[in-house]
Amino acid sequence: MARLKEKYLGLKSELQADLGIANPMQTPKVEKIIISVGAGFAMKDNKLIKNIEDTITTIAGQKATTVIAKKSVAGFKVREGMPVGIRVTLRGENMYNFLDRLVSIALPRVKDFRGVPRNGFDGRGNYNFGLQEQLIFPEISYDSIMQIHGMNITVVTTADSDKAGLTLLEKMGMPFTKGSTNG
Repeated sequence: MARLKEKYLGLKSELQADLGIANPMQTPKVEKIIISVGAGFAMKDNKLIKNIEDTITTIAGQKATTVIAKKSVAGFKVREGMPVGIRVTLRGENMYNFLDRLVSIALPRVKDFRGVPRNGFDGRGNYNFGLQEQLIFPEISYDSIMQIHGMNITVVTTADSDKAGLTLLEKMGMPFTKGSTNG
């Protein structure tokens, strides 16, 4: 069992008490994590798209997929069928393993890190934030990447409010900045 999942199961009753939930089945939990990279800068370079896909696959521990444009958009110079991004959805053990590595290893390696922003909640308990570069993950070799790129990470929870989602992620070790939240 993943280390973070054991931690969650241990603090489930504490979380239930903090949020004032009567039914233990209503205790919020992390449902899935989505890692995505918008690769509009690499649309015409298949080697770069493949390199980004390999990088995200290494980071996630699960095969990433290339997102293909469904429509042509002349203003963005996008044609139908062109690769526009890379994404992977993590659930179960892979999700807990990734979140554990993100919180305990990768985020502390960010230069001048003071915590992730608290204003990334969507109103329904899901949290969204971005990273500037993929080099903060120790499994990525500097020599293997062709271009530094950022990524967007979405943590989907079963929480019904931002307060419940924030409490869940704080208890699981997510390093938020000091200050107030927007909800």
